[in-house]
Amino acid sequence: MSIVIATRKSKLAQVQTEIVMKILSDKLNLDSEKLLIVTEGDKKLDVALDKIGGKGLFVKDIERALLEGRAHCAVHSMKDVPYQLEDSFSLISMPDRDDIRDVFVSSNGVHFAELRKGAKIGTSSIRREAQIKLLRPDLEIVPIRGNVQTRLKKMKEEGMDGIILAAAGLKRMNMENIITDYFDPKMVIPAIGQGAIGIEVAKTCKYNEYFKELDNKEVRITVDAERSFMKALNGDCHSFIGCYTKIEGLDLYMMGTFMVNNKIIKKDILGNKEDNILLGEKLAKKILSV
Repeated sequence: MSIVIATRKSKLAQVQTEIVMKILSDKLNLDSEKLLIVTEGDKKLDVALDKIGGKGLFVKDIERALLEGRAHCAVHSMKDVPYQLEDSFSLISMPDRDDIRDVFVSSNGVHFAELRKGAKIGTSSIRREAQIKLLRPDLEIVPIRGNVQTRLKKMKEEGMDGIILAAAGLKRMNMENIITDYFDPKMVIPAIGQGAIGIEVAKTCKYNEYFKELDNKEVRITVDAERSFMKALNGDCHSFIGCYTKIEGLDLYMMGTFMVNNKIIKKDILGNKEDNILLGEKLAKKILSV
């Protein structure tokens, strides 16, 4: 038996799928193969995500493959998965989470704090842009989309001083050496689910019991808390929203940020990690009550 795993064609998506394939092999002695899918989000690289329908564009075409039985499961970056899935699907497992931080990749080795006034920085993330502007209001933010390799190429071709990327993706592709600076996750708060890999299935798939066994409890606690926070705020890629979570013994610490009436609000909360969903909701209420 060979498990068929649907994923996007990008190098990072494939590397993340290979992480799941290795876990399937090591833990359950199961063979697997990739089904590569070009999603609507991958085709429209010249338009900002919030103008074309958001991050769900990376998921819909892959979900079709699950429903049609062409794949048994799909591997996603959790930060691309909308909080509301259709009833036919389930996020059955979250097996892995790497570094949650955002990083600065310089085109010329200059550190973020030492960038010249008016330097051009590439990002298409509303969340990254707003937080970078808080640190350095003088910087010029320019839109940039595409996979990691495409963004690095555009950075050089378009004369940018640097770009903002997720640490996890670079680490998974063994490209840690190009990172110039790591941002403190309490200063540049990460995206919901950043660094986490999720496995999505159609609820009718006969192999779901196998996939359930790959779930990592600590990853699940933090990501579900963050998604609860996002759901309570009705957040999506149109929104400025971010959340940092950390398990501290029996406790869960959360720091969230959201834009209310054009003002960036940042609040935190600490509670029992078993109450992770409730903590996410409470943090959202705390932000909205300002």
